[in-house]
Amino acid sequence: MATTIDGVETLRRTLHERGFRMTPQRQLVLDAVEELEHATPEQICTTVQRQAPAVNITTVYRTLDLLERLGLVRHTHLGHGAPNYSVREHEHVHLVCHWCGAVAEAPAGLLDALAGRLDTEFGFRLDATHVALSGTCRACAVEHPTEHPTQTPAERPAAPADQEAHP
Repeated sequence: MATTIDGVETLRRTLHERGFRMTPQRQLVLDAVEELEHATPEQICTTVQRQAPAVNITTVYRTLDLLERLGLVRHTHLGHGAPNYSVREHEHVHLVCHWCGAVAEAPAGLLDALAGRLDTEFGFRLDATHVALSGTCRACAVEHPTEHPTQTPAERPAAPADQEAHP
């Protein structure tokens, strides 16, 4: 999914207002973030390189940093490893399964009571739109009702080819 014409013009205007120019690499990175929804810089780089093989990971990191400073993308840490980037408004909390690595989204409003309590008791203002909660998804809870994972999905041996993780 490519950035809409309005989105391209908004990006071009935002870059110009802040002394930058639109480059094909910046556009490709933004398009990849939008297409992939939640993606690591490495995943974004792989997608960009399908159209522009000369774009390297350093260019992707620099572009993501610029786009984040401009407020056009956000990053979230969904567990161990590289952050995930998204152009979507993050009005949700990420739920990350320890077992299969699936990422689900829940309304940020579910944390309103906690946010209120943190503010009252600690003077801490929670940004619930930038939160990832770790636990066990429904499917894995059925498969492993009393167990707690000792390894993250990335640390576990790969499943046989005929078995897939369930999102």
